[in-house]
Amino acid sequence: MKAAVITISDRASKGIYEDLSGPEIEKILKELVPSCQIRRTIVPDEEKDILKALKLFEGYDFILTTGGTGIGPRDITPNVTEKYCDRELPGISETLRAESLKETNSAMLSRGYSGMKDNTIIVNFPGSVKAVRLCTSVIAPVMVHAVKMILGEGH
Repeated sequence: MKAAVITISDRASKGIYEDLSGPEIEKILKELVPSCQIRRTIVPDEEKDILKALKLFEGYDFILTTGGTGIGPRDITPNVTEKYCDRELPGISETLRAESLKETNSAMLSRGYSGMKDNTIIVNFPGSVKAVRLCTSVIAPVMVHAVKMILGEGH
């Protein structure tokens, strides 16, 4: 299985702020899905940069993004992801928000989107380390099953 982690952050992309969320996703994936090959990148909160990163990882099984899912003026990750995807996977985002809500009321403000582009599943996580720990732990157990389903191997 191949997964990409895209950190979407103006400050992290400029080196002003250290990306902690992307490495945390990678660490948890390596623990929970040891066969997963992972690549990471960091881009600013700009539509063209997010699209370029998504296209870079076309053909991967999963693309997990972190950052830009809130209600701030530069939080455009879900909008760009939705435009890019062919199909929505609302159950993933609904589950991530429901689980996150158990930890913080702020989860109800998350606009994270989940969908597919061809055979790639794309999931938006919030930008905090705490949030990506929870979200990665929730999605990791179904990743292998999801890939099998996409390949027509069924349940």
